[in-house]
Parts: sequence; C-alpha cells; structure tokens
Amino acid sequence: MISKKIVLHFPRKLVDQPIVYKLVKEFDLQFNILRAHVTPEEEGLMVLELTGKKENFDKGMEYLKSCGVLTQPLSRDVTRNEEKCTQCGACVPFCPSDALTIDLVSRKVEFNNKKCIGCELCVKVCPPRAMEVHF
Repeated sequence: MISKKIVLHFPRKLVDQPIVYKLVKEFDLQFNILRAHVTPEEEGLMVLELTGKKENFDKGMEYLKSCGVLTQPLSRDVTRNEEKCTQCGACVPFCPSDALTIDLVSRKVEFNNKKCIGCELCVKVCPPRAMEVHF
C-alpha cells in the first residue's frame, strides 16, 4: 500500500466528469480530499491523498493522464522563500518527514522538497512565514 498527496488540475471540459469516482470504482483507490476548488464551466483544482496498492495507484495515475488531468505531487507546491527565512529552525522539529533539517556545520536550515509530504505543519509554525504553499 502506498499513500501520496497529489494536486489535480482539471481542464474546463472535465469538471463535470466523475473522475474521482472512477479512481475508486475502477482502480480500488481510497481518497481524502484535502482541498478543492471546482466550479462549473471553469478549470478545477483538487488536492487529494490517494491510498492503494502501488499497481492500482500507477494505473489510476495513467487514467488521469489519459483524461487530460494534470497531476503533480503536493510537495512540489511547498517552497521556502529564501528572502524571508531567518534560519531560526522553528520549523525543523515539526517536520514529520525530515524534509527540514539543520546542517550541523553551517547551522542553516535545509529544505528537501522530495521528502516533503505536504502536511503544511511548517507553514503554520514558521515565524517569518518563509514556508509557503502555492497551488
């Protein structure tokens, strides 16, 4: 079983289609909607946590691609604004995936967005608001 947080960008022509229903019905995936903005006649955006067998997850992602739904990992949308960051390290102990660490030599906070799971805990605790989420 795998679980990933992904961002789906729906083109206008797909916002009224049962895309998520098919992920459940045809690919046996469980979903949790973390955020959604879908309006008829406009593009839609949905942040999902998808869980299931790796094979089914991969097939579901292929299905989304074949429909024209753009997907990306949520972690790609979590960034650190280097100009705002004061290197205080307040975010580090709250990061459950160790995407934020302190370099023991330079004492600077390092951010590895490939490890980021998009939980947004760092955004909430960052005093200068240097951690940002952009969809």
